[in-house]
Amino acid sequence: MPPQILTQISPKLAFVLSTIIIAIMGVTMIGFGWVPHLSLILAICVLLAIGLIKGLSFDEMQSQMAVGVLRGIGAIYLFFFIGLMVSALMMSGAIPTLMYFGFELISPQFYYISAFVLTSIIGVALGSSLTTVATLGVAFIGMSHAFDANVAIAAGAVVSGAFFGDKMSPLSDTCTIASSIVGIDLFEHIRNMTYTTVPAWILTFGLFWLLSGDTTTSDLSQVRALQTQLVDSGLVHGYSVLPFVVLVVMALCRINAIYTIICTIVVALIITYVHSSPSLADLGGYFFSGYHPAESLDLGEVGGMLSRGGVNSMFFTQTIVILALSLGGLLTALGILPALLTGIKDSLTTSGRAIAAAAMSALSINVLIGEQYLSLLLSGTAFRPVFERLNLHPKNLSRTIEDAGTVINPLVPWSVCGVFISQALGVSVIEYLPYAFFCYLSFFLTIIFGFSGITITKTNTTAQPVVTPS
Repeated sequence: MPPQILTQISPKLAFVLSTIIIAIMGVTMIGFGWVPHLSLILAICVLLAIGLIKGLSFDEMQSQMAVGVLRGIGAIYLFFFIGLMVSALMMSGAIPTLMYFGFELISPQFYYISAFVLTSIIGVALGSSLTTVATLGVAFIGMSHAFDANVAIAAGAVVSGAFFGDKMSPLSDTCTIASSIVGIDLFEHIRNMTYTTVPAWILTFGLFWLLSGDTTTSDLSQVRALQTQLVDSGLVHGYSVLPFVVLVVMALCRINAIYTIICTIVVALIITYVHSSPSLADLGGYFFSGYHPAESLDLGEVGGMLSRGGVNSMFFTQTIVILALSLGGLLTALGILPALLTGIKDSLTTSGRAIAAAAMSALSINVLIGEQYLSLLLSGTAFRPVFERLNLHPKNLSRTIEDAGTVINPLVPWSVCGVFISQALGVSVIEYLPYAFFCYLSFFLTIIFGFSGITITKTNTTAQPVVTPS
């Protein structure tokens, strides 16, 4: 059930109020460096004050905030299971084994392609773009000097691969948010994203292939050191990739995401006890606080890569989701979102225009506020009624906001991802931006597909994409 509209306002007033809310969040997050939670709470307080001025009771507004949260409750539940799964995949060796064999793909002759492909693989395995950048990305930047490679191109390759992983991994919080905010299954969302993501990945691969050939042959001592550390962790075993096989097969069979994750965790636990025997106390600690290699092991950078997961790691994102959904419910109850959509409703008459508007909304929030999660949550909440009115399947919307929200954030110099990446790699956003091909190719392809009707699915069709007129 969507939040109810408790009061009517004009599109002009809605525009003014929404501008004030965006300014509040933008100034506090960009100017003062606040975490998104505090900015969201402040924005909610301002809206509550506006509601009281308009004669609404607190109970009425609180009720609609709760309705807003209920629309995304699936994401909140799913995050618990994802935290558990990441820990299970770490302790079973599934992720470390995938990383170990992934390092075999590095080629000095095709250095940029190596950086892109490997960060894509590790990004999917870890489900975190920033973790991939802060660990593997830093290693690639260090190796760039030994290979006489262009550091800006290498950084673009790392960012492209890392955000491919963030976008497509079932372990990714952005992937989970995008699917849950529109009310579809996580794996249905991932399958639908392949229609824009795979072409973007292939085009990016081709562009980095054209840029290859300028690097010199050098030893791979840094890579071998990382592989040695992975072996020293005691987690690298060929059979350890079995949980990933279970995950992929069940996802392809379109089994519910939570059931798929539970089965993956069970298989990972069985494999864990094949090569180690953690106590139930240790197991509880890993599941809550995340897996951490034994302190007696000197694993260097790899130790940081492997210290991930746990229910606790999901709390930051879960609370952002709760607050953002509450904000969305309040914006609807006060009539702000409906009035804004009324102002552009006459122009949003086709799938192409609706998708372009949703994409521009996600991009604009990234630019104005610099927050990746809010670009997904606010755009998804605002445009869900539009897609329903046009009889467009909600997976079209979830794909659009990922193509224009998740992967655009690292291209904004003052965004959360942009600031983090530039500091971690020592390469400014402006330097790597021209070479982060995957990020803006995803955006352009989702717009092109929207207007052409390619892979756009209507709600009264089967799950297979169909071509519809724009």
